[in-house]
Amino acid sequence: MDWLELHIDTSPAGLEPVETLLSTLGIDGVIIDDQGEFETFLEENRQYWDYVDEDLRRQMAGKSRITFYLERNEEGFALLGQVRLALEDLKARRQDCGTLLLTMEDVADADWESNWKQYYRPMEIGERLLVVPQRLREDPKVLSALAQGRVELVLDPGLTFGTGSHATTRLCLQALERLVQGGERVLDLGCGSGILSIASLLLGAGEASACDIDDKCLDVAYENAALNGVGRDRYTVLAGDILSDEALQARLGEGYDLVVANIVADVILALAPAVRRYLKSGGAFLCSGIIDDRAEEVAQGLRENGWEILETRQSEGWFSYLCR
Repeated sequence: MDWLELHIDTSPAGLEPVETLLSTLGIDGVIIDDQGEFETFLEENRQYWDYVDEDLRRQMAGKSRITFYLERNEEGFALLGQVRLALEDLKARRQDCGTLLLTMEDVADADWESNWKQYYRPMEIGERLLVVPQRLREDPKVLSALAQGRVELVLDPGLTFGTGSHATTRLCLQALERLVQGGERVLDLGCGSGILSIASLLLGAGEASACDIDDKCLDVAYENAALNGVGRDRYTVLAGDILSDEALQARLGEGYDLVVANIVADVILALAPAVRRYLKSGGAFLCSGIIDDRAEEVAQGLRENGWEILETRQSEGWFSYLCR
């Protein structure tokens, strides 16, 4: 029997939520590697050693990883697709779970592309957009929807987040349909696959910049832009921490008509006093990724930082705010 060996990179705080997520999908046989547990083991068993290989310490540094196995067959890949989407949901709900990067051992990229993505289908979003996996561009249903005036957004999310399937992303895309009138400058904070910034360009924005704390998003966002005929003359993607990286802040510049952030509640609260520097006078801030039990807290935080909430949207227990 062939097996897939899968790893999820998380944080110490993310180990329990990820383990619970896998258990709800029927995956209970997991291996946990964690630096904290490793150091505790060393401390509690100090009498048995007087030297620890520094290479081993380096390998464990910062590590919080869950490993599990699935059968390498149709059912296994179907379950893998469920894990991938469940991780996207967890990342939207929790900001303390690390990257939640899902990787496989001894499986070529082509296997990933041709297997879990078969469970990623075209989606009509709002009145105009049609999010289309690259492999289904010639599907008759896709061609029919495009013939009726839908704007095609081709997406190949790879290992980053942002497929359009999550309610927070759909809330943003629906708002962008109205906000983008033509020629705007858009800044996408926490861009993931680049779905929001690329969509804004396809809807008529003049140029867009995007950034994400995970540098793996650079290649994926640029690749998705290329799939949609968007060049680097109109689209810039950067990596770094927007809250602490002054060089990144300077590179992003200012004068944007719209800043969009589909992240999590705590990051939005941290961004609230900092976003205005990027906006031109009269510009708007669209934020999403806010779970319902924190919606009022985030709204109050936005108001305390001088934002007027012009529009509130909600779907499936998630909220978005359009502010000025």
